[in-house]
Amino acid sequence: MTAFAALHHRPGEPLLLPNAWDHASAAALAGQGFAAIGTTSLGVAAAAGLPDGVAATRGETLRLARRLGRGRFLLSVDVESGFSDDPSEVADLAVELASLGAVGINLEDGRADDTLAPVAVHAAKIAAVKAAVPDLFVNARTDTHWLGVTDPGPETDRRLAAYQQAGADGVFVPGLADPAAIEALAGRLAVPLNILYNPAGPPPARLADLGVARVSLGSLLYRAALAAAVQTAVAVRDGAAGPMAGAVPAYGEVAGLHRDGV
Repeated sequence: MTAFAALHHRPGEPLLLPNAWDHASAAALAGQGFAAIGTTSLGVAAAAGLPDGVAATRGETLRLARRLGRGRFLLSVDVESGFSDDPSEVADLAVELASLGAVGINLEDGRADDTLAPVAVHAAKIAAVKAAVPDLFVNARTDTHWLGVTDPGPETDRRLAAYQQAGADGVFVPGLADPAAIEALAGRLAVPLNILYNPAGPPPARLADLGVARVSLGSLLYRAALAAAVQTAVAVRDGAAGPMAGAVPAYGEVAGLHRDGV
């Protein structure tokens, strides 16, 4: 078991995975003791002025992995749906990411047209990645709860069974928030369950009690950073006190986040 995989097998202590969008955000999170950090496809896309989820950010994703890989934290990369429906191309991407230091990927079955990929297509991608890079942790995501599937429970089970059979190391069901449903699903799985943190949903401690092995923050940090930046600018413009007074890192602290300084 790799060090990253082991973080998913600590009963009662799920991996809390924050998601970064550039070097500074990843370095700042690592400075707070997070042993593993993911990337957020929304943050990477938005920062580059590109749409998310439409296979437009393959280059940006690789460039970010090149900056973050082999750092002092374990790196998992959000690759959307692999930027291709050709399993061999997705496997080639995984090989390149692993060579840059990534220890895991997040691979989703949602498509740009808000439909779900055929189960066989996504399972083939997972199998191809695991055959090419056996030690790379594949977190297989299904968007059944995000794309309006009627009665998503049975379809979620069907997809996750196929993804586990294909070799997924973990499964991710964003949008699943009902505690009873989370607990029941965790009990049926043979691999770790990843849940997306929702401020209105169960807190991490409760998710741990329900059997969740990994809690991802997704795009939350990026969106919070945008909100804080805009709120601060508006407050200064309007003559009000900055809403983050006392919490903003000093210039020197941020300047020290360059790669040679981390």
